[in-house]
Amino acid sequence: MTKHEKNPLMESLKSAQQKSHCARSVRASCFIGHLLFFLLAACSKQPAPTAAPPSPQQLVVPERGAYTGAYIDFGDTEDDVTIEAIEDFEKMVGKHQAIVASSSYWGEQSFPSDNLNLIARHGSIPLVYWSPWDKPYEEDRGPDRFSLSSILDGKWDTYIDIWASSAKQFGHPFFVSLCNEMNGSWFPWSGCFYGGGKPIPNTNPQQYVGAEYFKKAYRYIVDRVRKNGATNVIWVFHLMNYSYPQDLWNYAAAYYPGPEYVDWIGLSVYGKQYEGDPWSPFAPLLDWPYTEICNLDPNKPIMLTEWGIGEYSESGSKANWIGDGFRAMRSGKYPRLKAAIFWHERWQNEDNSYSNLHVNSSPEALESYRQGVGNPFWIGEPVYKPR
Repeated sequence: MTKHEKNPLMESLKSAQQKSHCARSVRASCFIGHLLFFLLAACSKQPAPTAAPPSPQQLVVPERGAYTGAYIDFGDTEDDVTIEAIEDFEKMVGKHQAIVASSSYWGEQSFPSDNLNLIARHGSIPLVYWSPWDKPYEEDRGPDRFSLSSILDGKWDTYIDIWASSAKQFGHPFFVSLCNEMNGSWFPWSGCFYGGGKPIPNTNPQQYVGAEYFKKAYRYIVDRVRKNGATNVIWVFHLMNYSYPQDLWNYAAAYYPGPEYVDWIGLSVYGKQYEGDPWSPFAPLLDWPYTEICNLDPNKPIMLTEWGIGEYSESGSKANWIGDGFRAMRSGKYPRLKAAIFWHERWQNEDNSYSNLHVNSSPEALESYRQGVGNPFWIGEPVYKPR
């Protein structure tokens, strides 16, 4: 779910653009003042998360190795899951997928029961990107009717309750990436649109309006889902590897809602996605971000909730990039990395060019992926235990 117009890592290095991009997106000063008042009141007392009875099964975090998974080009709304697409992908790469990812956009006003049941029957664990986003699902447009403000005002309580009840009824463990990549500026739940880097007075350590408002909405949704008994949800706090803009208020730590609201910590890590993007090797895309998110919490397992790269042979070898990524992830340098989800998609850009992130965008890329995922380090079946 990262069809961005710019590569966040490389663009973040352009400091002048960093300082201006978010400023153009934040609300007028009167709106910030309202949020500031709201947040100051909220900071004085935070309610405890709602407890709920445990679900009967629990996913095992591997002691050795990591789960392999993929998002498999499930259409424009990322939810057209079919068994044929999953099986074709697995045959192509030579490995069963422990995790199969798809989306649940709030604009659809539905719970993806059929998708989740299909994935579970296939012997995989679902990962759902649950996004408060309205049609036409275009980036860089700012908040829509599913704004964080409307969520906190209770406007979407009925939808959240129905979604949560359906999740409970599904019964099996599944991952939920709620409001992914909030430390970017492209999705409507970004802190950029809710006060950005406006400091909250008299907070130590310093807190900022945008990130604090996001955290309040995130906690509100999680608490409401738990209140409805959906204890089978595995909550993934899903960041972009490098924040955009690269300002202190927008770093991962500012958004972290607390360990009681997070089961896994996730990162999106992408190489070149568009013709105008610079080329970057894999290692710098993960090294510092891994350290940053490890500092959020000493115990949470980590996944690459999305990783991938386009086919741009004139800039560099996609096959080598994929191979380097697989080798790095199993090198022991990232011991808390316990899952990785490859973003297998191809889309057309506004200039009629294509961004081809498919693993089979070239024979060399496919062979590199097959060799990488074929290593025994990568676990192709989810492992459960009684809770």
